[in-house]
Amino acid sequence: MTDPTVVTASWLTDTVEQIFAGLGFSTVAARTVAESLVAADLRGVPSHGVLLVPMYVERIRQGSVSLAEEAKVLHEFGAVATLDAQHGLGQLSGDQAMRTAIAKARVHGIGAVAVRHAFHFGAAFRYAATAAAEGLIGLAAANTRPLMPAPGGARPVVGNNPLAIAVPLPGRPPIVLDMALSEAALGKIRLAAQEGRDIPAAWATDAAGQPTTDATRALAGMLLPTSGPKGYGLALIIDVLTGALSGGAFGSGVRGLYADTSVPNDCAHFFLAVEPNAFAPGFADRARRLAEEIEASPTRPGVDRVYLPGQLEQERAESTLRDGVRLDRTVLTALRALVDDRPGDR
Repeated sequence: MTDPTVVTASWLTDTVEQIFAGLGFSTVAARTVAESLVAADLRGVPSHGVLLVPMYVERIRQGSVSLAEEAKVLHEFGAVATLDAQHGLGQLSGDQAMRTAIAKARVHGIGAVAVRHAFHFGAAFRYAATAAAEGLIGLAAANTRPLMPAPGGARPVVGNNPLAIAVPLPGRPPIVLDMALSEAALGKIRLAAQEGRDIPAAWATDAAGQPTTDATRALAGMLLPTSGPKGYGLALIIDVLTGALSGGAFGSGVRGLYADTSVPNDCAHFFLAVEPNAFAPGFADRARRLAEEIEASPTRPGVDRVYLPGQLEQERAESTLRDGVRLDRTVLTALRALVDDRPGDR
């Protein structure tokens, strides 16, 4: 990070809330979006944090993201539902979808909700963790525009589709797997390009399909899937569960976030909530014992401890909340400019 500054999480949340409230969102909706973005910064994932605010604002002003604060319920059938997000902010439709999935899981043991005509929902962990906070296993996934080739392919056909799964643990933060299916998320490459940093050669190719360490060249090329064919295959299945299943956009029908901000992103989401005790009573104890067994496992020389998925990010969030968020000054300047540019200040 170049020339960073440190701000409190509360100041950052309040500032982002002001920006979205100034665009016409209710206080509750603006706060929801702000808390979602800041939560990513707290966990050390700035590519999904307040860095995104200027792009969100530009899309709202261009009309490709609507002011809709509630998705339409299109279909319901027992434990499943399909929502139309109406191109609203993904944090708002995502929260609604996961709440719906949780409610259905309480009745049926499982709840599954697909969302079409959606927009970027920030970091996926947030939705899965919402279910885990209710004692349920949660899953959240989204599709993106094609950014990765099939093995041996010469053009991108699948997105770096994010997947998050959270497992509740009694009396402590949940296990949280949160991953994109490229070797690295596009946002991380974009951040590296902005800061003038090189990237690992395994992250992406240039426009000619050759691996590159130049982040700017990578933005004109293709992302590479994590673990090769395995990452590609899983990304494809997520495109099926989100776009194809919801009746929304998939494959090349999903548009880029930055290429043309006047055209809807039109991605799709999938949310799942599972009541574990519907399968067998005593899940919480079994999950706790499994976690403790892993944490008690021996480490190799030079390693102090092993972590459960999401544990390092959770501890980082706790320390960042206490010590402040390190924010690139260019991001801070952009946020302040947006606050000054609110309609009431013009």
